[in-house]
Amino acid sequence: MLRISEVKLPLDHTDADLSQAILETLSIGAEDLLRFSIFKRSYDARKKSQILLIYQLDVMLTETAEKAVTAASPNLPRAGTIVGTRVGASPDTSYKFAAQVPDSFPDANQQRPIIIGFGPCGILAALILAQMGLKPIVVERGQEVRQRTQDTWGFWRKRKLNAESNVQFGEGGAGTFSDGKLWSQVKDRRHLGRKVLNEFVIAGAPEEILTDSRPHIGTFKLVSMVENMRAEIIRLGGEIRFDQRVESVLRDTEDKDGDKGQITGITLSNGDTLHSRHIILAIGHSARDSFQMLLDHGVYIEPKPFSIGYRIEHPQSTIDKARFGAQAGHPVLGAAEYKLVHHCKSGRSVYSFCMCPGGTVVAATSEEGRVVTNGMSQYSRNERNANAAIVVGIDPEQDFPEHPLAGIDLQRELESLAYKLGGENYNAPAQLVGDFLKDRPSTTLGSVTPSYKPGITLGDLSKALPEFAVAAIREAIPEFDRQIKGYAMADAILTGVETRTSAPICIKRDRDYESVNTRGLYPAGEGAGYAGGILSAAIDGIKVAEALALDILKVPRAES
Repeated sequence: MLRISEVKLPLDHTDADLSQAILETLSIGAEDLLRFSIFKRSYDARKKSQILLIYQLDVMLTETAEKAVTAASPNLPRAGTIVGTRVGASPDTSYKFAAQVPDSFPDANQQRPIIIGFGPCGILAALILAQMGLKPIVVERGQEVRQRTQDTWGFWRKRKLNAESNVQFGEGGAGTFSDGKLWSQVKDRRHLGRKVLNEFVIAGAPEEILTDSRPHIGTFKLVSMVENMRAEIIRLGGEIRFDQRVESVLRDTEDKDGDKGQITGITLSNGDTLHSRHIILAIGHSARDSFQMLLDHGVYIEPKPFSIGYRIEHPQSTIDKARFGAQAGHPVLGAAEYKLVHHCKSGRSVYSFCMCPGGTVVAATSEEGRVVTNGMSQYSRNERNANAAIVVGIDPEQDFPEHPLAGIDLQRELESLAYKLGGENYNAPAQLVGDFLKDRPSTTLGSVTPSYKPGITLGDLSKALPEFAVAAIREAIPEFDRQIKGYAMADAILTGVETRTSAPICIKRDRDYESVNTRGLYPAGEGAGYAGGILSAAIDGIKVAEALALDILKVPRAES
């Protein structure tokens, strides 16, 4: 198979045009092309009057034609109007298991690994271990995904928070109530992301996630997909325990090398004790009580940067028009997205985060008396508004230097303040962008209807964040308007606060993915500071599962 990259065609091209592009690119006849498939499709909207689709294609040729093509220069001569195209061998993207448990392995049951947390990281870690034959035990503090969905919607509609079953906690993790984005900027030389996407498709995700350059699923599709993955883990001998919070870890501080402890098990909220010397920690970025417990038991944790800000909402049509011009609404393009960054005069950076086209702003707290915002879209992305976090980066050395968990203290302080500003009933404080830029409270809504549930309370959002963050966002919004016309529209809505962009801590690990001071403990995913979304968390889950399996089976780790 050959892979052709950078094949560019007009937005409304036909299937015949795509076939012809292959023939022209490779300078072959129609009889030489046996078949082809789309590996990836994206678009180039820099020229709104001439939006192009960009393809990576895998093609199979006759033996004679393939020999002729591969013998040519890598920079093949071009025919017609197709330029800048690259041709090479199709890479092998199939997943190779790091190891497999042999039938004669004596300690398979005694060495059952434990996974704490059942979000994207924990799910893929459990699936990989189960596929290897190691029969993992998964402990999840929240509920299974359908009960969790009822609990979450109950909070949005009735303001009744279940602190153990909500947007943050439960089967599927925080990504279940999001846009379901499935792309990542992590280096992925082993194509682990492809393994993740393939497993998602097997579990019921639409096959187009394999070819879209920026795939997404949406909450409703994620629910059934997560259930199917759970069923497969159980079928392979794994065990899932819901509604069981880890109260403490069992850690042997005696170490023959004198520098590390050894994990030996966990105690659960129902009184059970589980013993294992191989535990994956995939607890997510909001398990604050768990961070404190780990620190109390001697696990090394250090603070790391994160971001704070607001959610901003515009009419989706405004974003579509700004990004796509006359092609706005084209079914191939769908709802437009954006990614924005501004470097302020103060040295701070403001950027958009977790942009949700055609979505809603949602209540994402996991603690009583606090307000947190997040964004969510369904697969269709057909709600009226676009929303995104607009956040300011903050640093522990400069902004919360007191102790390893000081970032959590800051998060809680801001979330409690937002709760108070919203009216102490889980309404979120909100303000029109025009009023925010002019430093005056909002009293009435304009043309944009806020989507946040349970509801919003208009007022002055400058009181919700530190002065430096407010000043940075006020500087950034007009600059963003230069890139997306209408971004600074007076009637757009800001809703506060956004504080859970990532974990404010890092549970440090070594090159073998173990905690730097606790053998057998494998910190992973967003909560440990090693991921930033569904796909990157799932990839990290695979990596730590492989490392754990190799340690159990005493197989050397190959360099990747």
